[in-house]
Amino acid sequence: MADVVLITGLSGAGRSAAAAVLEDLDWYVIDNLPTSLVERFVGLATLPGSGIERLALVSGRQHTDVLATMAQLRSDGHRVRLLFLDADTPSLVKRYDASRRKHPMSGDVAGLVEAIEHEREMLSGARDVADMLIDTSSMNVHQLKAKLVNAFDDDATSAHMQVSIESFGFKHGLPIDADIVMDVRFLPNPHWDEDLRPLTGHDPAVRDYVIERAQTWRFLDQLEEMLADLVPAYEAEGKSYLTVAIGCTGGRHRSVAVVEELARRLRGRGVPVGVSHRDLAR
Repeated sequence: MADVVLITGLSGAGRSAAAAVLEDLDWYVIDNLPTSLVERFVGLATLPGSGIERLALVSGRQHTDVLATMAQLRSDGHRVRLLFLDADTPSLVKRYDASRRKHPMSGDVAGLVEAIEHEREMLSGARDVADMLIDTSSMNVHQLKAKLVNAFDDDATSAHMQVSIESFGFKHGLPIDADIVMDVRFLPNPHWDEDLRPLTGHDPAVRDYVIERAQTWRFLDQLEEMLADLVPAYEAEGKSYLTVAIGCTGGRHRSVAVVEELARRLRGRGVPVGVSHRDLAR
């Protein structure tokens, strides 16, 4: 049986970029594959002697049929996960303006914004059931690669759910791909210390300022215990990925320090954890 990742999502949100990352990780990748051919291709790939064990299939224009295809593959015994690439409409408009490419839905409606929203509505069902949702609105290709490497590198040998912990700044908006959001703005803010302001949560002085407090330790102890209980429960329900977003005001000090400390604790418990810092460079 095959390990299959179906890559779908909004046009311009990074489907092909995601496929390129998985190809670098030694997945066998087919881009722009019509959904009607997915089952046939998976069947051929699993024939004896094919040498193909991990497949990444990027949906083509018929990607609205992906749910039925996914259900059929699972019923055939394959391990199937749905990766959904999303982005907000202003970001997609900028990308299409820069590339001057035609949106694939533009023949159905008038105007680029209308085409984007039409596709968004068509794909809402797939987005709702995706095993992994990535919002690429504020990501560059390197950040997208890091997130995918955390999730899929050596994944075939891992039976555990992948936990991703992400720092962010509330003033830059909530991450739409988060399963759990925690707010650490109750902690004293290093921004108001002139010596600490230019630093980040990676610097020891900021880390100590944030972490070495009784209220921070209590919060981390409780959050660690909660996640230690939740991870096996989510795994038992078949969830493959869990994204925990931890936010402060700007996403550079408190949230970064807390994310790094929480990741260290969970790794000590044997939980596979990937870390990202969305707004660190802002």
